[in-house]
Amino acid sequence: MPRRSLVALIVIAAALAAALAGWLLRAPRVPAVELQAAPLVRTLQFSARVATLSRVDVGSTLTGRVLRVTVVEGAPVKRGDLLVILESDELQAALAQAQASERQAAARLAGLRSTGRSSALAALAQADSVLIAAQADLQRNQDLVARGFVSTARLDEAQRAVAVAAAQQTSARAQSAANADQGTDIAQAQAALALAASASQAASARLAQTQLTAPADAVVLARQVEPGQIVQPGKTLLTLALAGPVQLLAQVDELSLDQLRVGQTASVLADAFPRQRFSASVLAIAPLVDAQRGAVEVRFALPPPAPAFLREDMTLSVEVETARREGTLVLPLAALRSEDAAGTATVWVERDGRVEARTLRLGVRTLAAAEVLDGLTAGDKVLIGAAPAPGRRVRAEVGPGIGSVAAQPAGAQAKAGAQGQAGDAGSALTNAMGR
Repeated sequence: MPRRSLVALIVIAAALAAALAGWLLRAPRVPAVELQAAPLVRTLQFSARVATLSRVDVGSTLTGRVLRVTVVEGAPVKRGDLLVILESDELQAALAQAQASERQAAARLAGLRSTGRSSALAALAQADSVLIAAQADLQRNQDLVARGFVSTARLDEAQRAVAVAAAQQTSARAQSAANADQGTDIAQAQAALALAASASQAASARLAQTQLTAPADAVVLARQVEPGQIVQPGKTLLTLALAGPVQLLAQVDELSLDQLRVGQTASVLADAFPRQRFSASVLAIAPLVDAQRGAVEVRFALPPPAPAFLREDMTLSVEVETARREGTLVLPLAALRSEDAAGTATVWVERDGRVEARTLRLGVRTLAAAEVLDGLTAGDKVLIGAAPAPGRRVRAEVGPGIGSVAAQPAGAQAKAGAQGQAGDAGSALTNAMGR
């Protein structure tokens, strides 16, 4: 082989060997994100419904037939407005009978206090005079018997007359005492009058129960009765929503309870009016958790005036802002290599062309990103996905910045977080609950 050809082959072989060595020694390229400050918003999303402060089920305390219903569903009513009227002929007759008995008892009491008392006093005076006459006659007969003018039989007769007159006096005195203000006859008559008056009041109250009225200012939500219907105690005839500020009621998963605080702001959207978003705030969080559903009841207040399209039990979508950081170091969760319950995590960063392990502490988290409290600084290139072990060479390929996602609305952030995009570190945490 000519010497020139041999030299050429050697040069080619050397070049191939050098290329192979360079390829083998070349640092692998790994996706990375360059850490920088950005807004971070965490939200909770769940369903809610419109609820007034209180509902009232209106029912009858009597068994009867409905004569008339004066309201319809959706009608506003004022306190005391007539709602339902029951037939009342029998109760009106019972009231008239009770009132007649009351008048009779009152007349008897009045008679005892007037003519009855006068008659008793007259009878007592007569009994006193009869007793005095009988005693005088007995005294005369005793003198005559002592002188021997009359027999002892006449004396016995006079003594019996005195005893009878004394008994009549006692009876008349008792009758007079009974007719006195504190006497037994007056007390019995007063008791009879009170009993008759109570019967009249009871009959009047039962008659009043045939007319069902509104207990307070309200709106009729449901009408479940019609004229001619037989109603019984305990059956709901009308459902009223008492007047008051409109509130929203939601059942939130207890796992999200640590993120909720009274006073947090919320964005609300009605499914039936998707273009009319309005605001609310957390008013109260129930102290108890529903053991069957694992949920806690949360109430929201609306700033007045409430949207006119809201209806009782209307379904709403609520998004509560539970945390916000205007400018903090934001790290995508896809970059985490390990993490413990205390919030300490490990990531790999590129430093001087090699992989370096860093331990950091995290703060607010969303579904896609977390706040870095310490362990990293702005400008650090954090590796995402498969990468060589710490100490090995690496080439970090920085993707899109964090700021482009951080400026998106919360709904768009949640969608981006659900898609798991590594560079979108500003996504909002969304814990959605099924309706």
